[in-house]
Amino acid sequence: MQSIMLRRVAFLALLALVTVPSPWSSPPLALAVGVGFGLLVTHPYAAASRKSAKLLLQVSVVALGFAMNLQEVLRAGRSGFVYTLVGIAFALTLGTLLGRALAVPAKAAYLISVGTAICGGSAIAAVGPTVAASDEEMSVSIGTVFLLNAVALIVFPPIGHAFGLTEPQFGLWAALAIHDTSSVVGAGAKFGAAALTVATTVKLARALWIVPLTLGTAAARAHSQRRDAAARTSLKSVAWPWFILFFLAAAVMNTYVRALAPAYPWLSSAGRTGLTATLFLIGTGMSRASLKAVGARPLLQGVALWIVVATSSLMVIRAGWVHID
Repeated sequence: MQSIMLRRVAFLALLALVTVPSPWSSPPLALAVGVGFGLLVTHPYAAASRKSAKLLLQVSVVALGFAMNLQEVLRAGRSGFVYTLVGIAFALTLGTLLGRALAVPAKAAYLISVGTAICGGSAIAAVGPTVAASDEEMSVSIGTVFLLNAVALIVFPPIGHAFGLTEPQFGLWAALAIHDTSSVVGAGAKFGAAALTVATTVKLARALWIVPLTLGTAAARAHSQRRDAAARTSLKSVAWPWFILFFLAAAVMNTYVRALAPAYPWLSSAGRTGLTATLFLIGTGMSRASLKAVGARPLLQGVALWIVVATSSLMVIRAGWVHID
């Protein structure tokens, strides 16, 4: 029988390993280590971990807003606004259809679609609490986009060179087709300086869609409950994402309140650390029984959706239908 004390020590040691700044502290690794712990060990802090993860997730998303300069993002990304909007609508629609076709649980399907459409783990982290997603749904969704991020970081630059993309073209493709900002930046940097500039600015402009999408998701969920007379009394259960407004406020402060500028890098760094810790906590909520229940279909949905989004965006960019001025 597993010793409760040994399990507690192991839990705290692994949490420190993946969150204290070191080569081991990264979001994908934190999620993987957390999932491994959850699958192999009976959780010693299951209830406390779930509560802590929910609060820490929201605080971390707010802190990440201190890394956004709205003026730079909007100025540099204005020519990519229409492409971004169309791309997000396309990914959400196709993701929903694929989820239904593959019989993926509705919340997991939506989170994977959101992560593909906007900005990977950050978008899932913002929308997840709004739809009351379970640890299993969050883990599978974030794990899927992190896996595809790693693949994109490796394969996108060679594909870009093989198809003769210019640096601005590649930057736009990376921003529209890769999930997380970190992987977009990495792929753009590998391709060239101009690619990096375009990729970063368009991707950050795309990330701003977290705000209206999260608020819209909450409103749609509340409306759905209002239509069901039996659910009228449960409207308080809707997780209105007030924290996303604080995320936007943090971005506004970073842009216009320069007197506090020295604190912003520290706050955004703390947000990244908090998100890493959150992913570990979410991962530990997995179990063999819950993983079996979720199945492999969400991963299949994520892969299929990503391939279609990446291929279609590459085709229209090569054809010259979209470009960055």
